[in-house]
This record gives sequence, structure tokens and C-alpha cells, in this order.
Amino acid sequence: MQNKRVAIVTGAARGIGLAIARRLHDDGCAVALADVDIERARSEAASIGEGAMPLDLDVTDPDACERGVAEVIGRFGSLDVLVNNAGIGGNAHSVDGYSVDMWRRVMAINLDGVFHCCRAVLPHMLERGTGWIVNVASIAGKEGNPNMCAYSASKAGVIGFTKSLGKEVAQKGVIVNCITPAVIETEILMQLNQQAVDYMVSRIPMGRTGKPEEVAAMVSWLSSPECSFTTGGVFDISGGRATY
Repeated sequence: MQNKRVAIVTGAARGIGLAIARRLHDDGCAVALADVDIERARSEAASIGEGAMPLDLDVTDPDACERGVAEVIGRFGSLDVLVNNAGIGGNAHSVDGYSVDMWRRVMAINLDGVFHCCRAVLPHMLERGTGWIVNVASIAGKEGNPNMCAYSASKAGVIGFTKSLGKEVAQKGVIVNCITPAVIETEILMQLNQQAVDYMVSRIPMGRTGKPEEVAAMVSWLSSPECSFTTGGVFDISGGRATY
């Protein structure tokens, strides 16, 4: 396993994270499926096969992030790629009635979690002089979605954090970028009514939702050695909704 590139994908038990984990494994990476839903992570890692491991990880806990990174390095010998995908949408509600507890929970997972995981992997990547970090932000971080203040703000924070870290380590061999998906066809859509889904799709010039595999394909390149002169970037994957 020491000869393989090694990746950690957070929120990898389902949806976009699982698609990314599968794609990176197909690309030849050993991959850790990190998630708080460890039972499902175990099941999915087993289905992927050799070179995939489940990782019980709460990204809101900085100590857990450091332990998780150490566990992966102990198992595979190194760490080349971190994909920060774990996130939640939070409640759909206007700001004047938005729960303070929910605001803090969304920030803790979506933004603090990215910071904690990056902080945990950077010493290893900087010591080796190589590494790729891909943060999953959202089109909401560019445009802001009404009644999704915490989600929009947290994802805007991920974009700003990515730009900052990308510049910080630009001459140290670590590549840092983020992606901004629009609505993607995952289990989360089942939690929404058809009217909400129709509204989101109506904002997409291509007139459809994205597929997890399409997101995974973009992450595949951003986390590969071919991505060598692109850092601090924000990559749109929204069917044309945002082009800046």
C-alpha cells in the first residue's frame, strides 16, 4: 500500500463523498471513507474492496481529526489527498427566526470541520513537500440561497479559507482548491418537496441536477499530480448557474 497514493474523504458514507471515494479508488488511490455513520462507512468500504478503509470521524472534533489522520498514515504509510466533503444543510428558515444552535452546528461541521481536517493533515503534507486538498463548498457560497443563511455563510467561508490556504502553501508543494456544486442528485433531495427541487433546477441553465459522478470527476483531477499549477481556485460545477 505504501506505493499507492492515499486519500481521506470526509462525509464518504453516502452521496457526493461516496462517489468521490469510489472514483479516487478507481484512480488507484487507497482511500479512507471518513464519516460519523461508521456502520455505513464500513459497509461501503467493504463494497469498494481492498485499499478502502472506514474511518470513524467527527470533523467538529479537532483531536479526532488528528487521530484519524494518524490512523490512516499508520495503515497506509502516507497521505497524499484530503477531500473535505462532510457537511449539512441546516434548517430552511428566515434569519429572524433561525435557531442559534442550528447556526452553530452548521458552522461547526461545514466550516470548522474543513479547518480542523486541514490543520491535521498539513504537518504531514508539508514535511513531505507534497499534497492535494479539495474542499467541497457550494454555489450557495457564491450566490447565497434565501432561507439558508448558515449554509450559505459557511460555504462562503470555505471559499475564503481555500483561497487563503492556497496562497499560504503555494511554494510548499501543497495544492489547495475548492469546488462549488449546485444541486446534486443525492439522497438529500428525497428530504425536499418537489416544489423546492423544481425551484433549484429552474436556476440551472442546463435544466437538470448534477450527478455525484460528475462532481467526483472534477475532484479526481483536482487531487491528481496533473493539477500542478492550479491552487487557491474555485471550480464551478453548477450546470451554468454561476460562471465566475
